[in-house]
Amino acid sequence: MTTSQNLRSIALTWTDLRDALGAPAIIGGLGQGLRGYLAALEQHDATEAAALRALERDPAQIGARPVPISLRVYDTMRAIEAALAECADQTAAAVQNQPTPFAPSSWPAADRARRDTIARADLADPRRWRFRGTTPPAPYTALWLLARVERRPGPFRRLTEAQERHIGNVARESVARIEAVLDLADGKRELSSVHTCACGGTIVVYGGAGATPCARCKGCGALWTEQGIIVAA
Repeated sequence: MTTSQNLRSIALTWTDLRDALGAPAIIGGLGQGLRGYLAALEQHDATEAAALRALERDPAQIGARPVPISLRVYDTMRAIEAALAECADQTAAAVQNQPTPFAPSSWPAADRARRDTIARADLADPRRWRFRGTTPPAPYTALWLLARVERRPGPFRRLTEAQERHIGNVARESVARIEAVLDLADGKRELSSVHTCACGGTIVVYGGAGATPCARCKGCGALWTEQGIIVAA
């Protein structure tokens, strides 16, 4: 996809990420669904387990527990927002024109009033990127970067090829993260030696992009489906 398509995709799929945020993975084996099994392998490590316990048993919330969230989705969202915001900060610092200065006090009153009106409007231009202490929502940042890539009008200079490449790299990596966490991309993964077939062979997992997940043993050829059925080679 092009940089413009990737930036639009970020803005359009952000709602899907928010929906997935409140759907924690079920920890289980192959018999409980291959997606759940893979989620268990990736998410249920010591760090996440401790984080989940902290979320569920916050001592500051006596008698109440917050709704569990998927930390994998949460971390993905925060990483994407931070990467996009840093990219926008760097881009604005390089291509955003300085606001029109206010008139000096030595100017005649009428001229000073006209100049100050122009300066205030330029400073408040909603197309400007604001350097802020908080990270803005990813859809807003993605659309701001999209406007720069598509050379929309505003108080900006034209992007250089290097700047466009940098935005393209950030957008492409962000989309890859979204596709991975929402299971939108084709994928294949070999499980570690800890998770082997009964024959000792390596298990390869296939899935993503709407395909029915399955796992196959490279040794004996046994096949696991999401329903837990084992098919002999």
